[in-house]
Amino acid sequence: MKKILLIATVLLGLVQANAQVATLDENFDTFTTGTTATWPQNGWNKVQNGAGPWVYADGTGTDKHVQYYSFFSANTAGYLISPQIIAPDGSKTLTFNASLTGGSAGGAVGTIEVGLVNGVTSADMTSFVSIGSTITLTTTDTAYSFSVPTSAQQFIAFKIIGNIPHTAIQIDDVVYGSSLAVSEINANADIKFSTNADQSALQFSSKKFNVNGIQIYSANGQKVANGKIVNNTFNISSLKTGIYFLIIETTAGVTIKSKFLKK
Repeated sequence: MKKILLIATVLLGLVQANAQVATLDENFDTFTTGTTATWPQNGWNKVQNGAGPWVYADGTGTDKHVQYYSFFSANTAGYLISPQIIAPDGSKTLTFNASLTGGSAGGAVGTIEVGLVNGVTSADMTSFVSIGSTITLTTTDTAYSFSVPTSAQQFIAFKIIGNIPHTAIQIDDVVYGSSLAVSEINANADIKFSTNADQSALQFSSKKFNVNGIQIYSANGQKVANGKIVNNTFNISSLKTGIYFLIIETTAGVTIKSKFLKK
């Protein structure tokens, strides 16, 4: 009986070690805070140096986040690494909030680059493959969004760098889930939109849904505009030429994702 129980325990441990998730929705509020807390937490891992930078959970109560602190190690990457995901098939989007925090030294510049890696160890970080442009953070908490490409790599890594000692950066509200392709919009939601003749506005039409509000992200994942739709129109005159990603919110509570080119 003891041998059977031992085998069962080993097999259960192997199953748990190789568990893969299809989606992520993490606000870090259940994490144990502090630089000495034991990781992994809730399947999340980190890679850091003992003398800095540090990556740890910070905050209080139900307002926690992951903190990067360069300490005395300028221009040195710390990594926040997701639980193992099912190999990406190109149909999902990663969104998260991030900012340079008020505890940073004067003149601090913080960046985050999102990529895919093969594992959770320091050695695995050499497998880092970027999935988008590097973000230069501001002190405003900002939402970012990236399309995750097809890949055999099964861990999402946030590569975080501060340019000087005592740079502090936070990440929160990480969501990884399905996104709709452009071709799916008309078939599933009957929503159409286009830019007007002078490229100053998006114009919407739908027989099935009433469009309520939208969020627009640049190609590097930074939110550049959001607001309500007025008379089926949204002003984009302040946007530069380029490709943008669009999240459409309907009054029926349906969220639709697409993209457009401003010429």
